[in-house]
Amino acid sequence: MASFNKVIFMGNLTRDPELRYTSGGAAVCNFTVASNRTYTTKDGERKDDTCFMRITVWSKQGENCAQYLTKGRGVLIEGRRETRTWETDDGQKRSAVDIVADSVQFLPGRGDSG
Repeated sequence: MASFNKVIFMGNLTRDPELRYTSGGAAVCNFTVASNRTYTTKDGERKDDTCFMRITVWSKQGENCAQYLTKGRGVLIEGRRETRTWETDDGQKRSAVDIVADSVQFLPGRGDSG
């Protein structure tokens, strides 16, 4: 059976990116992007919903993100969804959903004019 895992996500950085290097020397950059959605309930009440996604960017593209992106900057991410699982020190199982970016397009952020 065929499968397909592609995500397109646009929003603003919630904090400055964090860059680190693996023991093999590969650059990996992580940051979180918030995307807002406004909708109206059936009672006519206007509601806001914010989705936060952790983004992982590898190699030179990750280094570029760490160098040029800052909190509040807008980005358009294309990549794939990935689930991480781990066990805490006290034995509890945890999981998180990330987006591993194939492409990061820098956009104006809040307060940017262009």
